[in-house]
Amino acid sequence: MRVPLSWLREYVDLPAGETGRDVQAKLVAAGLEVETVEQLGTGLKGPLVVGQVLAIEELEGFKKPIRYCQVDVGRANGTGEPQNIVCGARNFRVGDKVVVVLPGAELPGGFAISARKTYGKVSEGMICSASELGMSDEHDGIIVLPPEHEAGTDAIELLELVDEVLDIAVTPDRGYCLSMRGVARETATAYELPLRDPALLDVPAPNSHGYPVKVADPIGCDRFTARTVTGLDPEAHSPIWLQRRLQKAGMRPVSLAVDITNYVMLELGQPLHAYDRSRINGAIGVRRAEPGEKLTTLDGTQRALDPEDLVITDESGPIGLAGVMGGANTEIADATADAETGQVTGTTEVVIEAAHFAPVSVARTARRHKLSSEASRRFERGVDPQAASAAAQRTVDLLVLLAGGTAEVGVTEIIAPSAPHTITLPADHPDKVAGVPYGRETVVRRLQQIGCDVYGADDLTVTVPSWRPDLTDPNDLAEEVIRLEGYENLPATLPQPPAGRGLTERQRLHRRVGRALAGAGYVEALNYPFLGEEVLDQFGLAADDPRRDVVRLVNPLSDAEPALRTTLLPGLLGALRRNDGRGAHDLALFETGLVFRATGDEPAAVTLPVDRRPTDEQIAALNAALPHQPRRVAVVLAGDREQAGWWGKGTPVSWADAIEAGRIVAREAGVELIVRQDQQDPWHPGRCAALLAVVDGEEILVGNAGELHPRVTKALGLPERTCAMELELDRLERAGTGRVAAPHVSTFPVATQDVALVVDASVPAADVETALREGAGELLESLRLFDVFTGEQLGEGRKSLAYALRFRAPDRTLTAEEIAASRDAAVSAAADRTGATLRGA
Repeated sequence: MRVPLSWLREYVDLPAGETGRDVQAKLVAAGLEVETVEQLGTGLKGPLVVGQVLAIEELEGFKKPIRYCQVDVGRANGTGEPQNIVCGARNFRVGDKVVVVLPGAELPGGFAISARKTYGKVSEGMICSASELGMSDEHDGIIVLPPEHEAGTDAIELLELVDEVLDIAVTPDRGYCLSMRGVARETATAYELPLRDPALLDVPAPNSHGYPVKVADPIGCDRFTARTVTGLDPEAHSPIWLQRRLQKAGMRPVSLAVDITNYVMLELGQPLHAYDRSRINGAIGVRRAEPGEKLTTLDGTQRALDPEDLVITDESGPIGLAGVMGGANTEIADATADAETGQVTGTTEVVIEAAHFAPVSVARTARRHKLSSEASRRFERGVDPQAASAAAQRTVDLLVLLAGGTAEVGVTEIIAPSAPHTITLPADHPDKVAGVPYGRETVVRRLQQIGCDVYGADDLTVTVPSWRPDLTDPNDLAEEVIRLEGYENLPATLPQPPAGRGLTERQRLHRRVGRALAGAGYVEALNYPFLGEEVLDQFGLAADDPRRDVVRLVNPLSDAEPALRTTLLPGLLGALRRNDGRGAHDLALFETGLVFRATGDEPAAVTLPVDRRPTDEQIAALNAALPHQPRRVAVVLAGDREQAGWWGKGTPVSWADAIEAGRIVAREAGVELIVRQDQQDPWHPGRCAALLAVVDGEEILVGNAGELHPRVTKALGLPERTCAMELELDRLERAGTGRVAAPHVSTFPVATQDVALVVDASVPAADVETALREGAGELLESLRLFDVFTGEQLGEGRKSLAYALRFRAPDRTLTAEEIAASRDAAVSAAADRTGATLRGA
């Protein structure tokens, strides 16, 4: 909303020296977003006067038409002689009044004016256009003034070229500030000055002689006022003061009747519409559109109407979109002159509509048709229904005054029964909200300043004004008191949080995993939880793979990713591909987050109320409608794990590094993973491991790790030999022992024994390791597989697994006999369970 300061002073007696910056500071303190204060006429210096064109000489021989004009500027030039001015504009003729800037003046932008020779003539000044004076962006022709202004009159004052304009970003809850009346009320309150309310007009009572109106939808239109003005002069033009106020407010003057309705809308906040009465067929109606109906709006676009659209009609059908835009078939006709007789014709009778439409209905219609207008902006934010009759009266008065019309005695006013909104407010409620003791008197005074009627002592009964539909509950009223008393006066206090129980075990595990992977050299990459289903095809997932059962979003941010992720890998691999494409080839990324697995058994989501807190049962029903959301961790690797240098060759990442990442995660949960060969998309079938953990004595799959299938890396544009691991943290937590205890550091020496066991090639190393661990007993501190060997000397289908076993007792130094016994027991257990034999035995 653009607010000229000169216009604002008509309603509030601001101090004489108060500038736009001062008013801006006051309004910002009151909660309005005043973005800028535009200084109009900055750098403009006179003489700038009204001139009358006495003679025009057409100059020939130039690329464009040039005119040499004699212009009477009165005594403004000191001599009274006409000024000779060269001008290229063609929209004026002899006898017209124009705006002339004389030598010695300066236009906005530092453009100094002097007498100079051009086109073979000396030009003693310039005839100005609106854009040259900073009035508007129009530069097609020069300004032609009404004939009543005398030559030599100061045009700076006449055109109100020097002013300040406040540009206010009106938030949706402050729709009343989309008018001079609303901003003036806020200004009067901020300065604690009286307000001259422009809506306080004498309005005649409704009668049966007004233009007939039928409202079929009183919910969509609860108030409709119609007034008629006849005998308008079709040649009447908007006076300069009216045009300038519209221009300063950011609107373009069109014609007198349209300009008046726009002016009253800016003044009172009530959108209006003027119909050419000769083009209306019968009574005006308000109803919902019927299927198949169409309407050509004022912008020349034919629109197919929706049954939810509220429309204005006559007997021929729709003539306007209620609260949005009128129809082209009833618009005010421009004045036209007959070529033969010279008789001017145009609209001479108008019907003024001032109605109140439901905000939601107008907002939906405007968005449905992608047709935002000044009227719809105001209706969807809330318009004062009580201002409709005053706005109609103000429009009628201006049409009578400026267009020579006659107001008909008929007044049509249809009002749906309604009661003012009343709120019960404890007098100390604002004190409790702000933590400041305002007191009852301050609360009552501030509420009365915004237009409320307040009664009561300890419990106040507050009737909110009709122009504030945003005030619906006690907290809204408390906010009004707080903002008017000044947000800057609120003390800065820290909230006192209640004592909590700290992080849950799930949260602790989540954080430990992140720290452990970061310590191992991985970089966290957070991705959006959305995916496009084509990536599941690139992964090569089977049709019945549960990862294809995605949850689709009703309103996705991107049509390319309309579903929620069922695995973390697509986002991580996308991040790896982007970084590799930008020159970072050695990559180790990780992410922890939720995936979304639909079971198909989720009930339909319930709709929660918005006027009160949902019940526990409603919240539980909403949660039951959500898909399963397990928490997962995933890593992706590419390039070299160890860089090449003078010390030797680099070490490329491999499937073993992905498995080790899984072990790093598992150790944070106190779990020893069981690793077995597996085949799972999108991993390479020969380089894929299943990561298992024991829960209640049963092995469960917690994730997979290994090298991605070459087909997948090619489809996704990934580096060769890209590896990945994905593991479900919730399952790992169930298998864990809770918090990981710090290890006990023994002061007694360790004893190391190496054993090499020969087994069938089909026997997993994890089974051999489990047997050794259980057979060795409590003295075994750790064991590590450090070599795998196959060869002719072992025989076909055989392999050798070499383990390093570390033995230690917490309370003594082990004897050789104890070490040998534990070692032999471990080998014996491996032999019994896996058929292993000592190599070389």
